[in-house]
Amino acid sequence: MLLDYYKLAEEPFGVTPDPRFLYLSRQHREALASLVYGTESNRGFLALIAKPGMGKTSLLYHYLESLRGKARTAFVFRTDCDSREFIRHVLLDLGIDSAGNDLPAMHESLNRVLAEEMRAGRRFVLVIDEAQNLADEVLESIRLLSNFETPWMKLMQIVIAGQPGLARKLSRPSMTQLRQRISLVIRVAPLNKEEINAYIDHRLLIAGCKDSKLFSPGARSVIAEYSEGIPRKINNVCFNAMSLACALRHARVERDTVLEVLADLDLESLIESPQAVKGTGEDRPIRVTSTPRRPSEKSNRWLAGWAPKLAVVGALVLAVATGIQSSDVLTANTGGKIDDSALQQQPISAERPAEPVPIGSSAEQVQESVRISPGQTLYQISVDNLGRYDPQVLAAIRNLNPWLRDPNRLRIGEQVVIPWATASIAASQNAEFQDVPSSPQEVGKE
Repeated sequence: MLLDYYKLAEEPFGVTPDPRFLYLSRQHREALASLVYGTESNRGFLALIAKPGMGKTSLLYHYLESLRGKARTAFVFRTDCDSREFIRHVLLDLGIDSAGNDLPAMHESLNRVLAEEMRAGRRFVLVIDEAQNLADEVLESIRLLSNFETPWMKLMQIVIAGQPGLARKLSRPSMTQLRQRISLVIRVAPLNKEEINAYIDHRLLIAGCKDSKLFSPGARSVIAEYSEGIPRKINNVCFNAMSLACALRHARVERDTVLEVLADLDLESLIESPQAVKGTGEDRPIRVTSTPRRPSEKSNRWLAGWAPKLAVVGALVLAVATGIQSSDVLTANTGGKIDDSALQQQPISAERPAEPVPIGSSAEQVQESVRISPGQTLYQISVDNLGRYDPQVLAAIRNLNPWLRDPNRLRIGEQVVIPWATASIAASQNAEFQDVPSSPQEVGKE
């Protein structure tokens, strides 16, 4: 459906390392040139190190393709193994079945292959991907492979590629001998904003897209900020944004669509983590930070229409009940007459709600952060998380969010800090009550 809707020949933001979609940024071109130069110069060991998702595997495939017809190659990506299994993976990629052979026998088979390639005038290149997962003893076995040489040349060129964890592993004192044999350390930096735009356009073009404005400038800006220039993250966001835009029948991918996708991809909102709250034992409440579920449109209309009325009715009933009870007690104590002295000595009824307890410092206030989802309002957030919405609540929220100029205008994806403890609301009342509109029940509902 996605391909037909946007008239694409194939998926532009796939997850496989297809060399056709490889976008050679300045950093990728320099890395590829360094790999080729190091191989042609018979430097022995080369190391390619980059962050996850930077396209190392695609770059290695492109490098191996450039060696077609000029060298025999072996590519190993299964690195969670011991020394014997590693050599067996190398021989399997060369088409040699070494099942049942011990390590010396497999080394002998590899030596014969190297000798044959040398007599044929070809190089032999071993490429190891995900090398950060290699055990120390396997790295030592790889170092010993570089001893396959003649007095005038190396019989094997070795490229080890991996994430920054590989650099940390090679920097250990136990890896000194291997580190000294590495002639070139090649790095690949993240894409800048201009390269991110070019990367998106490149993949759309290869996929057959004829609309160069499929992603709006606002959408591209959000993608650039979120992805941090990492191609894999760009692919993931672009695919989901295109899928959502297609489902909504939008001709273009806009900024709001990307923000909604990022909210759906946010794993932190799914992690339940108890907040540290004052108190111990059973008296200590536990709050879970989560993104409130979006209510239906019917639920929104019900809340907007009836919740304020029910709140007023409830307050009136409580006031009447409290007044009647107080009147009965005072009448009984004074023989049917109510005077000021009896009123001053009257204790607070057990049914009367307690006053908020003031807090000592802002460090004791319990707060939580809510990410704004499409359709959410400040009124709904307050009711869902605090069970109420009144001048004190609005004042407390505005005090914790100075940037919140208009409670009726919440932007999707923004974080709103809300108070939870009743004390936080009481503490904010004196500081912000003057700024609260005359009818706060209507503010923040839109």
